[in-house]
Amino acid sequence: MSLAPTEQDRPELHKTMQEIVDSGFVGMQLRVHDEHGEWVGSAGARRLGEPELPPADGHFRIGSATKNFVATTVLMLVAEGGIGLEDRVADHLPEFGLDRRITVRMLLQHTSGVFNHTGEVYEDGTFAPGITWSGREWVEDRFRTYPPEELVRLALSKPSRFEPGTDWSYANTNYVLARLLVERVTGRSLAEETRRLILGPLGLTGTVVPTTRTEIPEPHAHAYYRYEEEGRERTVDVTRQNPSWISSGGDMISTTRDLHTYFSALMGGRLLPTELLAEMRTPEEKVGYGLGVFVQETDGQTLFHHNGGIAGSAALMYATADGGRTLTASLTYVDDAGLSLAQTFQETTQRLVEEVFGGGRPGAEG
Repeated sequence: MSLAPTEQDRPELHKTMQEIVDSGFVGMQLRVHDEHGEWVGSAGARRLGEPELPPADGHFRIGSATKNFVATTVLMLVAEGGIGLEDRVADHLPEFGLDRRITVRMLLQHTSGVFNHTGEVYEDGTFAPGITWSGREWVEDRFRTYPPEELVRLALSKPSRFEPGTDWSYANTNYVLARLLVERVTGRSLAEETRRLILGPLGLTGTVVPTTRTEIPEPHAHAYYRYEEEGRERTVDVTRQNPSWISSGGDMISTTRDLHTYFSALMGGRLLPTELLAEMRTPEEKVGYGLGVFVQETDGQTLFHHNGGIAGSAALMYATADGGRTLTASLTYVDDAGLSLAQTFQETTQRLVEEVFGGGRPGAEG
């Protein structure tokens, strides 16, 4: 298995990428910025079973790393005075009958207690389904459009996880509500506001808020999904899909270059006022989640990150507190209903964090 040429010879990164691909991933793109400069590489295959490497700076679906962009957009609107962190969401979105105790902060921090529209796993291991996002049914229906209001109403038809503000539970629906909040307050789409506040000013030309669009810009690697049909295994290219089922919980597309530029600017204090960046980076106690970002203590330093995965594509986005050292990456793979690569993904993330930052354990992310 070959590796793309890079500007610097970093044998330890070459070796780690090689081993990651060999552990079961189809392809990988990696970008590291540190005291040695910039290192960029790719490994594996652009398409399953073909020899061509993934593009070193190709486009990919970033899954739940989207949440950090959404949280930053909301906080930038807070800085402009359009929204308050302690605003009651029901005052802005009265049509849903939300619990009036739920605040904007609770949406961004996953402390609202709202049911996750993509399904809930409870402490005793039981699973309460939401919309269909796996298996043959999802594959065959993957171009369906889900209006965000439909996702919210589905979630609100289910029992809440807990009283608002009393616990933490990761719910994509919080960020669908955040999208609707942005759109109600500004009168513009979340995509427009994200472009106005973040993508345009930072020149992130490779980053897309697709909403319902199915295509990924070229160049890109391919993502796959595997399921059983009449006792036989089928593997389908799911690179093209309508991501409205996850909506602003995980629909964005980006590149390793854009993720580096964005997260370095955010952590370096170039997007948010000091007090709002501090709010974002203040974690709740249960898992260490701030406002749209995980806060991770490592050996002698604090890392900030938000990774994500969506139907055969995953993103890693890490930075030190000053934004001076970053790790951004894409992994493409063959997904399935059992999420069989989930453990390997966590182990992969841990290895990369140790390689680039020197230790620490990543938090669980959707």
